Amino acid sequence: MNATRSPRVPQPALLACALAACLAFAAPAFAQSTSATLRGQVRSAEAGTTVTATNVATGAVRRVQTNAGGAYTLVGLPPGTYRVDAGGQPQTVTLSVASTATLDIQGAAAEGVPAEGPVTDINGVTVTAPLLRDVRTSEVGNTISLRQIQQLPQATRNFLEFADTVPGMQFKIDAQGRATLRAGATNTSSSNLYIDGVSQKSYVQQGGVAGQNESPGNPFPQLAIGEYKVITSNYKAEYGQVSGAAITAATRSGTNEFEGEMFYRYTNERMRAKRPDETDKDDSQVKEYGFAFGGPIIEDRMHFFVAYEGKENIYARSVQPDAASGDAYLRLPENLRSYYGATTLPFEEDLYFAKLSWDIGDNDRLELSGQYRDEDVLGNVGGVSTPEHGDARINEDKRVNLKWMHYGQRFYNELIVSTQDSQNSKTPVSFGNGAIYTVIDRREPLTEATLLQVGPASGFSLQSQRQKGWSLQNDLTFNSFEFKGDHTVKVGVNYRDIDLESSDGEPLNPQFSWEFDPATGQVAAQPYRVEFIAPFATPGLTPRVETSAKQYGFYIQDDWQVNPHLMLNFGVRWDYEDVPAYTDHVTPKAFVDALYAADPQNPGQRWVDRWINGGIDAINPLDYISTGSNRKNFKDAWAPRFGFSYDLGADERHVIHGGAGRSYDRNLFRDLAFERHKGSISLVRLEFADPTTGECVAITGSRCVAWDPAYLGGADVLAGITGSRDAAEAFMLNNRLKTPYSDQFSLGMSNQVGQWLTDVTVQRILARDGFGYTLGNRYPDGAFFSPGGSPPWGASDRVPPGFGGVILGDNGVEQRSTQILLAADKPYTRESGWGANIAYTHTQARQNSRNNDSQFDYFDKARLQYFPFVKSSNQPKHRFTASASVDGPWGVTYGAKLVLETANPINTVACYGVEGWDGSTCQLVGFVPPGNGKFLVGGDIWSYRTVDLQATKEFVLGGDTRLTARVNLLNAFNFENYDSYVYGGPDGGRDYFGQDGQLDTGYVSVNRNGGIFYFPRTLTVEVGLKF
Repeated sequence: MNATRSPRVPQPALLACALAACLAFAAPAFAQSTSATLRGQVRSAEAGTTVTATNVATGAVRRVQTNAGGAYTLVGLPPGTYRVDAGGQPQTVTLSVASTATLDIQGAAAEGVPAEGPVTDINGVTVTAPLLRDVRTSEVGNTISLRQIQQLPQATRNFLEFADTVPGMQFKIDAQGRATLRAGATNTSSSNLYIDGVSQKSYVQQGGVAGQNESPGNPFPQLAIGEYKVITSNYKAEYGQVSGAAITAATRSGTNEFEGEMFYRYTNERMRAKRPDETDKDDSQVKEYGFAFGGPIIEDRMHFFVAYEGKENIYARSVQPDAASGDAYLRLPENLRSYYGATTLPFEEDLYFAKLSWDIGDNDRLELSGQYRDEDVLGNVGGVSTPEHGDARINEDKRVNLKWMHYGQRFYNELIVSTQDSQNSKTPVSFGNGAIYTVIDRREPLTEATLLQVGPASGFSLQSQRQKGWSLQNDLTFNSFEFKGDHTVKVGVNYRDIDLESSDGEPLNPQFSWEFDPATGQVAAQPYRVEFIAPFATPGLTPRVETSAKQYGFYIQDDWQVNPHLMLNFGVRWDYEDVPAYTDHVTPKAFVDALYAADPQNPGQRWVDRWINGGIDAINPLDYISTGSNRKNFKDAWAPRFGFSYDLGADERHVIHGGAGRSYDRNLFRDLAFERHKGSISLVRLEFADPTTGECVAITGSRCVAWDPAYLGGADVLAGITGSRDAAEAFMLNNRLKTPYSDQFSLGMSNQVGQWLTDVTVQRILARDGFGYTLGNRYPDGAFFSPGGSPPWGASDRVPPGFGGVILGDNGVEQRSTQILLAADKPYTRESGWGANIAYTHTQARQNSRNNDSQFDYFDKARLQYFPFVKSSNQPKHRFTASASVDGPWGVTYGAKLVLETANPINTVACYGVEGWDGSTCQLVGFVPPGNGKFLVGGDIWSYRTVDLQATKEFVLGGDTRLTARVNLLNAFNFENYDSYVYGGPDGGRDYFGQDGQLDTGYVSVNRNGGIFYFPRTLTVEVGLKF
């Protein structure tokens, strides 16, 4: 939908001509300003009339003069309530985050008194201050108000939870409490969060926000958030490193009054329903607490604000077998069966924020802020994984920002210098040999299902990712340029110097697979497979990859008010990133020698001739062999952006809006680092021969060797097995990697109907050049598929001599989505006593990948471009949310939220008797699985359903001191939102998808014994104090 209260974000930049000239050579951090712009006409006034805006909370004053036509533009205003005066009757209005609002006022010569707006509650102070909504915008999105954050029911203290009330957005919580936020069908890494104009982007790993990947924590203390805006597409040129949603949040500041609040929130297993994967209710706990305090240091000039939030949560988990194993677990030996059942996942988090604001005068403002996030959690627990197979995870994020805002008569400048240090690491909770117990279905093709994973987790659980550095961004806004209308022109430059680190495993904790026979109830006397990480002394390659990256950016944006009806938005952005770990990399000589070595299966030929003469599967080796000087960083990231809005009556009641633009994201450093990392330590997989038959269980096609009990001695012993040294994987990146981007198109209409603002928008997003790895292995004839349609897994006749495989990194992952976004918003006012939001999203999305959040799901085709486009698993076809808050009797405030979703499609590779044009016999498919429940009417069409309720009561203790009591009832009807499916088949078979070329998904069913998204019915209680 179109930004119901969307802004156009003013930004800053020009301190003086000399400084601007210097900064013109600087580069990118991203100036996604949270400030507001107020523009309009001063009636009955002469040119040069002074318009004054005074922040009623802080006393800050901003002034600007009108032009010859009486028009004015005030830029760089922090969100809040302002008294606006042009010498006549003052008006008091409220401006939201990152918005552009219109206010026509009367000058000193005017007669009559304007009518006052409705009474609105702003941070507990009742003032006559109507909220000026930004309806003349081409951006697609909406604003989340402080009222919504405070009065809607909430399962977590993650302020981003409310973003799913915006059409096109989806916020999900999995069984381990981990939250993900997704925009449309794009991957979770494509979005970006900006807090007070500073990007929180994750540069190393997935998740979009630094530290948010696989975390049940919050990116920022909710008590410190004032409000935020979600833009799903067609953002202006100031937004960089984003191809999904741009979320810009404004933090709270101190005011001229000392104010504070604190809260304590609690629930445990006695206050919730049983999960479907529990036999008895497991121990669980949510304990959240925090405080915020702010006030003046110098009245009207200097203010402070501090906030803290903490968590001590225990998430309930259950250890249970893979559903595909059937009832085999019932016959496991008691020492193994005892692992099944309840377990817990502890999590602790501390969040800190402090901010100092100093209005030096009417023309300058300084803000110094710092934030710190510290988390500890036990991960990889539940399902088949026992607690001893888990890993301990630590997540830290430290940032300091200094912002200088300078207000001139005809320009506004904002300069931000910031530092960051974000680190995420995990370590196995124990060390030694891990054991994986499985059942094997020996019908062709052989398949296995896991019963348990016990003992230490693999060496891949020893990882660390870090981003540390500083940035400078400067934004300059000219607010009085006239040419065939009024122009607000914004220019920005950005620079970031950041050290990136990534390590993804160490050679320890081998994982042995043991077969369990349900017929005899016995575990085999020896393992049938081992997987372990082995070190390889490859010159130039190291397990830990480090680089010093430089990021540069420039943009210019012109918001052109052509006439009272038409607004045009023109912008262009350019970004560039230098990553020496990629450009300076030299392909190891051992890799090159192996490619050009004699081919053992083709006498007289080189192995690389399989690539060159591979027909439709051909590869040019020079595209992947790097000399250290033949790679260039992608420099063509020019992103034009255009938008328009047409106000039919020039009264902001009926506005047609639309736009088209391109936005570039970036390649994650962790994906690039595999090229150096994996050649130094690689996964080795060996099959052990059965002593009776002398044959291996050929499920993976790995090397078959005789078993020796000495192999239980650890990774060092295993590394000495003949042939294991030939298992190193050669990772090679394309020498011309591009930057992922999305092309965005939208057309819609906003309408004000009474107090409601409605919007209908059609949005089309084409995401291209996503990154993924494919197999470089080839059969002796150069083909990717055997005559039977099998890909060239790592058998010795399909890989270069001395290596276990070749993995190639390329761009080519795509998503295509068309969405219909419907929204209706009625903002809360004290006069009406209620507010509501309704959002509906209809999505048609397709992608050429099985999971576009993973870079390793592309080994089933020779090239990324060969994958067909199928229904995307990232978004349901139908999604509906409704939320409301109302002032009830006896001073109780009630809130409610409803979320309904149909099932997300499933993407998988299915074998059903059809041969593809490339020789494949298994194809990527996308299909909609069955729903698991109904709501009010209709059948079982819904896959995700929640109804959350809350009630809050304030008790006045005296003066401004108030005690608050609150209860949240989450998932009030105890809907079970199952998170997995069972892939069955006729006669008790598994993974059946049809035959004779006819896809049959009728044997796919909901796993009603598995985990769930969100929570079972849960009651939380909360007490607070405000003063």
